[in-house]
Amino acid sequence: MENGKKKFSLFSAILSVICVVFVAEAAAPVAAIGNSQFFWWIVLIVAFLLPYGLITSELGTTYTGEGGLYDWITKAFGHRWGARASWFYWVNFPLWMASLAVLCPDLLHTIFGFQLNTGISLLIELIFIWVIVLFSLYPVSDSVWILNGGAVIKVFLALALGALGVYSALTKGVANHYTLASLLPSFDLHSLSFISVIIFNLLGFEVICTFADSMENPKKQIPQSIIIGGIVIAAIYMFSAFGIGVAIPTDKLSTSSGLVDSFQVMLGTPTGWFISLIAFLFMLTLVGNMVSWSQGVNNIASYAADNGDMPKFFSKRRASTGISWGAALMNGIVATLIVVIAPLLPNQDLFWSFFSLKLVLFLLSYIPVFPAFYKLRKIDPDTPRPFRVSGNDGILKVYMALPMIIIIISLIFTAIPLQYDKASLIEQLPITIGAIIFIVIGELIIKFKKIKKKERKNGKTYYWYNTKRRWFSDAW
Repeated sequence: MENGKKKFSLFSAILSVICVVFVAEAAAPVAAIGNSQFFWWIVLIVAFLLPYGLITSELGTTYTGEGGLYDWITKAFGHRWGARASWFYWVNFPLWMASLAVLCPDLLHTIFGFQLNTGISLLIELIFIWVIVLFSLYPVSDSVWILNGGAVIKVFLALALGALGVYSALTKGVANHYTLASLLPSFDLHSLSFISVIIFNLLGFEVICTFADSMENPKKQIPQSIIIGGIVIAAIYMFSAFGIGVAIPTDKLSTSSGLVDSFQVMLGTPTGWFISLIAFLFMLTLVGNMVSWSQGVNNIASYAADNGDMPKFFSKRRASTGISWGAALMNGIVATLIVVIAPLLPNQDLFWSFFSLKLVLFLLSYIPVFPAFYKLRKIDPDTPRPFRVSGNDGILKVYMALPMIIIIISLIFTAIPLQYDKASLIEQLPITIGAIIFIVIGELIIKFKKIKKKERKNGKTYYWYNTKRRWFSDAW
């Protein structure tokens, strides 16, 4: 251990990738696509995960600072785009925290069997939020047991669900019959609105890059953990998705409780010690998700604030550890406001409302990453690249374009109402309005901080930003 700090082994790094990238609560929304989800999994693993994983490995091992995707985008396109990316990347987290918080009362009802009133439910949601905030104030290596434990529990739930699905299919039949037509995409707008969840399920590898200082050999461990973790994650996702598809007809699947519902259906009982255990373990995975993501998200927000691209409050840190308590506190405040106003919203599927809005903002932060990869190859060719994506210029352009186009298309299906019946508008219009509000807030931050595009002066690139009006060279 260097300087007395705990270090991640490769095994811990792989488990951390699984804990970060494999999100158990997203399994049910993906299953809502129907049997054609397997077609989309295969297509997106090849067309999205492969180029994204390669690009992230190169960028993460080449630019190993605290900033992650913020650094990559800012170096390629300037502080204005860096500010946008850091804002979207950060604000998705309290929305995600709120979406998971609203699941907790129902899970506790499943575990203990008693119904909770609105006041008690709200209190439970707030406890969940502020426990996560508390955990996020400590170094990630101190919480490695949560990350590793969360990964093990997620894999157990996925394997148990898939294995039970195989048994049920052989003994009882399946709820969604498998035919060639059902396995091919139907392109109905409701199913396509869930494609963004698959993409989300394949994202998150860049978070492991923010753990570089806690690794024994980050230049080797980052690409190894991404590649091995990606293979494992793809397999367990499809296996668990099969289990859900066996248990519940697509048109009756709940996006919030589908995972636990599947166990109940296949076991033939809504209660019992095993169902309570499953609900309890599922709740633990929600905590693991938040802890594993909090450090990466808060580090990037704090780092961007240090560079004048986020509100200064986000740069507040604990003197003893350097952990950003400003970003963590804002996570808690925003998530608290969301769950407090949630009962006033017309859409009763609060989990999907908050989760889908989180998806939109999260995916927006990734769009500039892919052109940044290509541009940095052109403007910064001399920086050593321990892991380098191979291929000629044409192949690099394909790697850049494919994931970016896929994200943009998925955003259209998720955030823009393409059907105008009342039910569709109630489901999607709040997502559209929420996305617009948060985009406007981000642009106001840019305007208030006076972040400008990069400019050339005396043969060098400079960035003009923040209220102090200082010039900065791009000599990083």
